[in-house]
Amino acid sequence: MASVAWAVLKVLLLLPTQTWSPVGAGNPPDCDAPLASALPRSSFSSSSELSSSHGPGFSRLNRRDGAGGWTPLVSNKYQWLQIDLGERMEVTAVATQGGYGSSDWVTSYLLMFSDGGRNWKQYRREESIWGFPGNTNADSVVHYRLQPPFEARFLRFLPLAWNPRGRIGMRIEVYGCAYKSEVVYFDGQSALLYRLDKKPLKPIRDVISLKFKAMQSNGILLHREGQHGNHITLELIKGKLVFFLNSGNAKLPSTIAPVTLTLGSLLDDQHWHSVLIELLDTQVNFTVDKHTHHFQAKGDSSYLDLNFEISFGGIPTPGRSRAFRRKSFHGCLENLYYNGVDVTELAKKHKPQILMMGNVSFSCPQPQTVPVTFLSSRSYLALPGNSGEDKVSVTFQFRTWNRAGHLLFGELRRGSGSFVLFLKDGKLKLSLFQPGQSPRNVTAGAGLNDGQWHSVSFSAKWSHMNVVVDDDTAVQPLVAVLIDSGDTYYFGALYEQSCEAHKHRGNPSGLYYIDADGSGPLGPFLVYCNMTDAAWTVVQHGGPDAVTLRGAPSGHPRSAVSFAYAAGAGQLRSAVNLAERCEQRLALRCGTARRPDSRDGTPLSWWVGRTNETHTSWGGSLPDAQKCTCGLEGNCIDSQYYCNCDAGRNEWTSDTIVLSQKEHLPVTQIVMTDAGRPHSEAAYTLGPLLCRGDQSFWNSASFNTETSYLHFPAFHGELTADVCFFFKTTVSSGVFMENLGITDFIRIELRAPTEVTFSFDVGNGPCEVTVQSPTPFNDNQWHHVRAERNVKGASLQVDQLPQKMQPAPADGHVRLQLNSQLFIGGTATRQRGFLGCIRSLQLNGVALDLEERATVTPGVEPGCAGHCSTYGHLCRNGGRCREKRRGVTCDCAFSAYDGPFCSNEISAYFATGSSMTYHFQEHYTLSENSSSLVSSLHRDVTLTREMITLSFRTTRTPSLLLYVSSFYEEYLSVILANNGSLQIRYKLDRHQNPDAFTFDFKNMADGQLHQVKINREEAVVMVEVNQSTKKQVILSSGTEFNAVKSLILGKVLEAAGADPDTRRAATSGFTGCLSAVRFGRAAPLKAALRPSGPSRVTVRGHVAPMARCAAGAASGSPARELAPRLAGGAGRSGPADEGEPLVNADRRDSAVIGGVIAVVIFILLCITAIAIRIYQQRKLRKENESKVSKKEEC
Repeated sequence: MASVAWAVLKVLLLLPTQTWSPVGAGNPPDCDAPLASALPRSSFSSSSELSSSHGPGFSRLNRRDGAGGWTPLVSNKYQWLQIDLGERMEVTAVATQGGYGSSDWVTSYLLMFSDGGRNWKQYRREESIWGFPGNTNADSVVHYRLQPPFEARFLRFLPLAWNPRGRIGMRIEVYGCAYKSEVVYFDGQSALLYRLDKKPLKPIRDVISLKFKAMQSNGILLHREGQHGNHITLELIKGKLVFFLNSGNAKLPSTIAPVTLTLGSLLDDQHWHSVLIELLDTQVNFTVDKHTHHFQAKGDSSYLDLNFEISFGGIPTPGRSRAFRRKSFHGCLENLYYNGVDVTELAKKHKPQILMMGNVSFSCPQPQTVPVTFLSSRSYLALPGNSGEDKVSVTFQFRTWNRAGHLLFGELRRGSGSFVLFLKDGKLKLSLFQPGQSPRNVTAGAGLNDGQWHSVSFSAKWSHMNVVVDDDTAVQPLVAVLIDSGDTYYFGALYEQSCEAHKHRGNPSGLYYIDADGSGPLGPFLVYCNMTDAAWTVVQHGGPDAVTLRGAPSGHPRSAVSFAYAAGAGQLRSAVNLAERCEQRLALRCGTARRPDSRDGTPLSWWVGRTNETHTSWGGSLPDAQKCTCGLEGNCIDSQYYCNCDAGRNEWTSDTIVLSQKEHLPVTQIVMTDAGRPHSEAAYTLGPLLCRGDQSFWNSASFNTETSYLHFPAFHGELTADVCFFFKTTVSSGVFMENLGITDFIRIELRAPTEVTFSFDVGNGPCEVTVQSPTPFNDNQWHHVRAERNVKGASLQVDQLPQKMQPAPADGHVRLQLNSQLFIGGTATRQRGFLGCIRSLQLNGVALDLEERATVTPGVEPGCAGHCSTYGHLCRNGGRCREKRRGVTCDCAFSAYDGPFCSNEISAYFATGSSMTYHFQEHYTLSENSSSLVSSLHRDVTLTREMITLSFRTTRTPSLLLYVSSFYEEYLSVILANNGSLQIRYKLDRHQNPDAFTFDFKNMADGQLHQVKINREEAVVMVEVNQSTKKQVILSSGTEFNAVKSLILGKVLEAAGADPDTRRAATSGFTGCLSAVRFGRAAPLKAALRPSGPSRVTVRGHVAPMARCAAGAASGSPARELAPRLAGGAGRSGPADEGEPLVNADRRDSAVIGGVIAVVIFILLCITAIAIRIYQQRKLRKENESKVSKKEEC
């Protein structure tokens, strides 16, 4: 009977209880006092305000001052109203009200809370992810009691929906009371030991309650052990709370396993979490937040055998628990109680029961890092980079459950490349792309999609690229190249529909994600975008780089190779269909072999496309034409055959086969058999899939009258409607699109110069979503519109303006039923038509062919001009935007740069004693407008102003950077003095001394890249160094530069009439790298290295092209000589007094080098022969002397 009573008592003691609240630790039952009404205005803040009288300080409940409440500048989902309560308070209820006497009120909202105002947590109403119900008018008050309450200092109200006929308007109140909090902070290397009272009778039930806020994902919160291996431990492991209970005797043989219980997830979120542990013998209640687990440990050992001490934050006692040497806790514990005893209070008073070890403090610091959540695969965060740094260095932490995804993307400065950091198969991969070099790839880590925090450190500088993931380090050596950090880093995904779209965002060549079907079901995938005059999409396959074939019995397969791609079949199909042209090249080399086709004409080779169909046609010819590229072009080595390999010669020949029937691409398999030639041999390489352009991106129509429109079949968007397009116009209003039903409709229009409206009706009455812009939309530039509607609501976004959203009614109709034609550019009534251009129109991911329909529609023309007004800024460094039928191109003729955006640096390495002379009189002719600067330079032309730019790297002084001469002994010289300072000398009158100016910005002969820009307007000269430091000087020698003759880079042989410093620098010349040299419209490096006509440049000595001047010597190594990196071909050499055009220098250099090598070899052979002859003569002399001495002895 006694045992039964004891069992009942244990059950009663372990019934679920409220969180432990000893006397003095809890809060008074009356905890509903208003907290916000007495706060000063400075305690209220907001995302924005409509006016000073609509500010957040007027948002107190029932107040009428100001405009009667808070209203933001723009009503959208990005607005918020915040309250600072001054200290952590217990919050039990909230109340909301609309703007006094207005039509502005919020119908639903989210509630966020925070301790420090940086790391926010959403209050979830009864485990619901939806917001709080708001108001239905401006003056009634809606109360909501929070169950359970929470503790916080900061609160944020985030409006989700509001009166559609008004704006966001809020007045609020917060209810609660003061919150008592005893906090102890552990730094990850400290602990607190609590020694219990050694009473003869121990308590029947032990209760431990606390709250914790973790700064790291692992650490011991508490530990208690006994003499025989029994123990309890509460530990945070990978963000989960694990409770260990071992009630057995470690010295006795036992098969009873210790109890391990896990509760919670992601508890290392730097928010407070509550814990309650109740123990009676081996029966346990374990509660984390509101989740409780009851269990009983097996075995007959008693929990009462535990020692009289318990540790918090770690295991500080030496000599014990070697099996528990895990990481100590880093974070804060709050209201820590053991059987009603406030352990923190004892520690603060330094009571003898408490032993503190390490750095234990009694305040909880705010976290220095703030996590961000990416809610969808299209989310991204753009952060500024350290522009101009000579390295890239990024560190961050992430956690995810996805096996693949885009983490980080960044561009390097001046078009020098890009990098992308992404997850693939749970591994972190980094790719670095730079012009003219193959991609560098690094892989680190594994299983990173486990939902835990992982640390990433990425750095790239000079000669190596380094990635560290947790403790896994991967290093990739680089060619010696200077890494130049860009302006912006993008975390998360930054998707466009195609490489064409990426190009017109100004992105250089590199790895990018594309989403070929837009809002369709297919996901984005990673491709390489090669930005030339056109945008090429490059999709690599995972097959072998080269396949070698050898002879086999007739008809037997020699090779059947499959090729897989990173993208899926649907993604590839969408990308190919979107492109203007696609191709895939097959390079074939044959030795004593014919292309495998049998004598009776039966094909013995074929390839399989993406639709699993077999194709025997090779090249861009018609099906079954059986012609290689040389057959199509008529230049095969044997005119009897259409492929070089068909000639069957006893030598290696090659064919290039271009597969361009894009409806069959990409190649998924190549099969080749043999025609019975056992000694034949061949090899082939299949290149990547190459696709050019984007058919839909520039597909456009021009609407010339208000009554003109295009019509298409009815839009089927019953449950989901996704519409996106570009428009440009100069009118103030017009309808872009309209589709009607019996009562339903959908319409997108420009309602006012600064307003775009998306309206529709699905049977619940008209609904409108409007985006307002601070600047007009009718500026004749392209603007992008994206409107979406589904069963949950509707959204509208224009350009990069904040997205506007409107939720759907809770119990309303959801199906959009349309039965008339779809009108583009007008309406069924032919009123309010649109004047302007619409392009790239897509409905639910399907592109409409506007151009085809416009060709047969009066008042509408296919295509649209005027792209440069929007995309002209992409042409940099003096490049000019030129209109094309589809898009724009950058004309770099008068720029010192080249490339698709005139951003690729043209650089050259000048060896000691070398020079390059640009002859103006051969370039310019007289024109009627002699004041147009350099455009009409000649012997009789006078310059009153000029613009000069150049970049350089060198370690030599003195150096001549640039020298411009004239027929009248006038000149301009830019030199580096002996101390490395920049000096500029103008002599604009041969009868006067030159104007000499020294710019002591720094020692510029330090081996680093420097930019110099000189702008002269008559006597005023403005000098800018490294795009930052500027200085203005005034000339006294004159204002006119007469009869400009030539521009010289490097060593100058004749500097007649020049000052001594210029002559000294001219004699020394320049050793190092020069780039982006421009004098007016003349670009001497470009004329020499990218000739487009008769040669106007003479080169003496060794001048070699370089990819970039920034790829010279390592930064910070001024004593190191800049080593030339040849872009192709040998350097040029020759006597300094023999000048010749650059285009003819390579052949002569090869002859000189060959002659020198031949002479050296001849001399070495002569020396060897003479040495052998001398050795033989000495040996013969010694033998003769030995014979004579022997005869004399006899």
